Amino acid sequence: MSNLNLLLLIVLLAPALMCSIVHSMQFELKPDHPKCISEELKSNVITVGNYHVVNPNHDSNSHKITVRVRSPYGNGHHYGDDVLSGDFAFTAAEAGDYTTCFSVSPDLHPQESVIVEFVWKTGVAAKDWSNVAKKGNIDVMQLELRKLNDVVSSIHDEIFYLREREIEMQDLNNETSTKMFTYSLLSILVCLSVAGLQLWHLKTFFEKKKLL
Repeated sequence: MSNLNLLLLIVLLAPALMCSIVHSMQFELKPDHPKCISEELKSNVITVGNYHVVNPNHDSNSHKITVRVRSPYGNGHHYGDDVLSGDFAFTAAEAGDYTTCFSVSPDLHPQESVIVEFVWKTGVAAKDWSNVAKKGNIDVMQLELRKLNDVVSSIHDEIFYLREREIEMQDLNNETSTKMFTYSLLSILVCLSVAGLQLWHLKTFFEKKKLL
């Protein structure tokens, strides 16, 4: 395969492999209606985010937003209070759902709303490839090859992570099935015991009344 064809293949495949780990969205915020967005991250994964208010009213502080980014255990990774824009970057310390919550000032008129644009990148897409190219003094093909190598490594890690989650779910299902079986067995034993006590009570009652 020629260098030109290889480069074309890399350019076509790299965006397709990386698009699933870039989340770009716009949403509407209203007073007393915060919006939270969650992303499941593995441990030691780099993540970066950028947000800004679209066409803000600079004459009113009520169009500013408050942003909080928290880990699965409630640890704060970013806090922006009354801002029009901001960004964050960190490496996930533990695996789980990381949550970014947006809210707007309650002073905003109920009929008004604030439009927020939010971009959240994780893994390979979060890496600053322009700095990598400058520091390494590498050409376009080498850079794309490095991107593909990181993407393949990320997919490999993701597969093992999914396998671990599958094993955890299987263990949870087995544990739940065992508990349900034990609970059902105990329920049957309790029912039989109650039925036996009722029969014994009725027999004793009829014998006392000399009906038997």
